[in-house]
Amino acid sequence: MTQSPAPPLPPPGERRRLRERGALTQDQVAARIGVPLKTVRAWEAGRTAPRGRKRDEYARLLAAFAEPGPGVTAGRGTDGTETTEPLERQTPPDAEPSEADPANGTMTPAQAFEALYTFCAPALVRQAYLLTGRRALARESVERAFQLAWQRWPEVAQDRDPAGWVRAATYDYALSPWHRFRPSHRHGEPPPADAADRVLLDVFLRLPPPYRRTLLLHDGVGLGLPETAAETEASRRATAKRLLHAREAVAERLPELADPSGLHRRLTGLAAAERLPTTKPTTVRVNGERRARFWTRAAIAFTVAVIGATVLTLHTAPTRYQQPVPAGETVQGVPPKPAPGPLSFEQVILRDKLRSQPQNGPERLVPEAR
Repeated sequence: MTQSPAPPLPPPGERRRLRERGALTQDQVAARIGVPLKTVRAWEAGRTAPRGRKRDEYARLLAAFAEPGPGVTAGRGTDGTETTEPLERQTPPDAEPSEADPANGTMTPAQAFEALYTFCAPALVRQAYLLTGRRALARESVERAFQLAWQRWPEVAQDRDPAGWVRAATYDYALSPWHRFRPSHRHGEPPPADAADRVLLDVFLRLPPPYRRTLLLHDGVGLGLPETAAETEASRRATAKRLLHAREAVAERLPELADPSGLHRRLTGLAAAERLPTTKPTTVRVNGERRARFWTRAAIAFTVAVIGATVLTLHTAPTRYQQPVPAGETVQGVPPKPAPGPLSFEQVILRDKLRSQPQNGPERLVPEAR
């Protein structure tokens, strides 16, 4: 019995897209093929090419992601947990559930959006939970990111990495410093049940947000250093320093996690231990449309109010300029001083008192003859 020939190896730019479609990290691909992590990174970057048996295994692994089964995406999530999640039923059975090419003529924009959400949302919720330590904020961050993606869907659909676009938006919202002013942020959430997970989450959350994000992307999600630097909008040198300092801070409290592979397994286990359900993609999309309509109407109402206030000001403002009266000239238009009327009984008594005793009191001045 002869073995079927290995499929052709896709170009370097396609290898990473197929791996992400299969929801595998570079560490997981390296473990399956039996090569070091840096070798997989070099294959995806095009610096080297696999040969022999490794090439055949690598090509078959990528080919399996190029033609997924109808209606199901199976594999490991970007956080390392096993996932087998059904796509939305309105997706045609022969449609390819790929977030990288939704406009392939067989999927409507809404179907492509929901396929992307079904593929990425469960893993992104776990990642956002590791970044914030808050379950509600993690779900909210993912929903807001996908609502923003739906508002900019033409841009996201044409992006070379839609999953990375949504992940960056999720991280930005989750790490926003404005959350600390929310009343719900003042109350903490129940920590993980396992004591070791509580310690790891506490150590991870004590890192500065840029270090936390860099460590999660590189050692948690499995991105390479160039991809991590690009997503965090930092130079490679700065990203490498953040990664090094973050690893040192974690290893100082947890020496057994000095190895990046061990840290990856612990982060994966910590995220997988939490029950973090996601909202239905249709609900997220509809809520995003409602939010967009609300803010559009609010902006229109504010604009109308400003225009109305401007028109009222112009209508009530003086139509001509009145010059001030120069010094030394008589002021015209002043009404004449009216004649005094009769005094009341109290006023008459006060007048007589002032006339009879003009010298009394420090407020009166009496002229003296000289």
